[in-house]
Amino acid sequence: MQTGILSLSASLSCLCLWLVISEALLKSQDNMEGKVTASKKLVHHSRSLCAGEQDYVDRRKTVILESLNNLGINCTADSLPNIVLLASGGGQRSAVGLVGSLYQMEKDGLLNTLLYLGGVSGSTWSMSSLYSDPEWSANMDRAVSMLSGPGVELEEALAWLSKTSQDEFFSLTDIWGVLTSAGIMKQLDLRRLSDEASYNATNPYPVYSAIERMCFVDGPIEGKWFEVSPHEAGFTELELFVETSLLGSKFQGGELLEQKPEMDMVRLQGLLGCALAHEEMVREFIPPWLNVPAHINSAAKEYLRVYSALDKLALLITSTVKEPAALSALKTLQEILHDKVNQNQSASLEGKSPEELQSQFQQWSLELLTAVETWSQSLEDGDFKTHVSLITKQVLPLVVKWEWGTTGNFLYQYEDFNVPPCLNTTDRVHLVDAGLLINVGYPPFLGDKRDIDLIIAPEYSAGNMFETLTLARDYAAEVKKPFPEIDDTILEDREWPKDCYVLEGKEKEPTIIYMPLFNRQNCKDAEEFTAKMKEFSTFQRPFDEEKLQFVLETAKANMKNNKETLLREINKAVLRRQNKTRDSEM
Repeated sequence: MQTGILSLSASLSCLCLWLVISEALLKSQDNMEGKVTASKKLVHHSRSLCAGEQDYVDRRKTVILESLNNLGINCTADSLPNIVLLASGGGQRSAVGLVGSLYQMEKDGLLNTLLYLGGVSGSTWSMSSLYSDPEWSANMDRAVSMLSGPGVELEEALAWLSKTSQDEFFSLTDIWGVLTSAGIMKQLDLRRLSDEASYNATNPYPVYSAIERMCFVDGPIEGKWFEVSPHEAGFTELELFVETSLLGSKFQGGELLEQKPEMDMVRLQGLLGCALAHEEMVREFIPPWLNVPAHINSAAKEYLRVYSALDKLALLITSTVKEPAALSALKTLQEILHDKVNQNQSASLEGKSPEELQSQFQQWSLELLTAVETWSQSLEDGDFKTHVSLITKQVLPLVVKWEWGTTGNFLYQYEDFNVPPCLNTTDRVHLVDAGLLINVGYPPFLGDKRDIDLIIAPEYSAGNMFETLTLARDYAAEVKKPFPEIDDTILEDREWPKDCYVLEGKEKEPTIIYMPLFNRQNCKDAEEFTAKMKEFSTFQRPFDEEKLQFVLETAKANMKNNKETLLREINKAVLRRQNKTRDSEM
């Protein structure tokens, strides 16, 4: 009996000891997890690829190695070049042009040599559409067919708009984004960019670019460029990032105050491609009678931006409706707006003080808004009038406020690094079209972080040819990152460029293959080049099928004609990577 009691006592002691040890282990584990959670900063500083992007890149390189071997280019895993295609902005011209370029690269077996795909402005419209298909790079026929798709009905676009208008960050960007998605890209993509973080490596890794509007106007260069990928989003030169799923959430001092739902691709598409957000764009809309330096002050710009916003939004709405009566009514609205702005009223400005001029332009802005309201009320009762009333109710107050790209600022009162005042002092930022700074997304691909060997740069921009190159060169010099030399003789071709230029990198500089959409191969002289640029201008109504097919085929031909140049430079990039690898091992 005594033995049984001792045995039971020993068992209980062992059980108690086991419970004590288990509890201690659990507490230790809890403490460890707490420390890991506490040490993991949501706002982080990084000069290297995040773990998610690095994993994707590693998997993508297996695809690239097979592609290069299929092209007869001998290389090993250690000598794989890092190649990016950087598509310029340029409205629908660039959106369609990018699809054409990628289509031809796929047909020529070149698409799977790309490690990255980067875009700004209009090219991000087609990028966001492409990546809705996780296997798009093997299915470019589908991508092409979507450009001519049936589109999205106005009712569907308005349902999205009505829901989004409840968000505190609702801005003109959302209206621009949904009408661009519906009318030009022919789809409303409600997925989130972070969804792509789980994709396999079938496609090049996407990097989208924007700029922060307040820093762009009055801030240091480090606060201007903003990049967004499936894994993280942040300021390229500040090297400060958050997970993409947290973009738009509320932060203070680096701490997450409120996690908000990640923006969908419709809103992101509007944010990335809203060149109209910048006041200087109104210079394209200055009527001859007003084009007097003394008259173009801030009040005049406000008047013209009201006009340009209303005019371009009316154009976008036309691409979402099919009824002849509705299309006729929208045409009437544009004529009303055009007549008001182009009616010569210079006499009423003569001899007025700055204060009187401001009052006059404010009055004219009010008249434009009133004209839209009156037009809306004059429509025949029915679905279209109901839809238009909803749009005008949402658009007109935002046009007056002129607020674009509003989202939460994860650097609000952030103190760990030297964050410029244009970012540190406000709880929200305004992300807008990066093409306003450089119309090609060079910044995320310069320097050591992504270590790019070769940049393929199809140029769909309007304006001065080669400007994206010279702006990128100047940007690189300012942030002290390598960029290839630009021969001044190249710049002499700006009025009638060749179809391909190679800016060869020497050591750390990447090589750039620069490929203007309109060029000496498809324009017989400088006059035809200028005419084509005008015919396919950035701000116009959505392309009809004839225009769409013309841009598509032009972009395809440019890639096809320069296949040998691309192969030659890819071969050179392999040799450069071999040399880099050998030098690093010595």
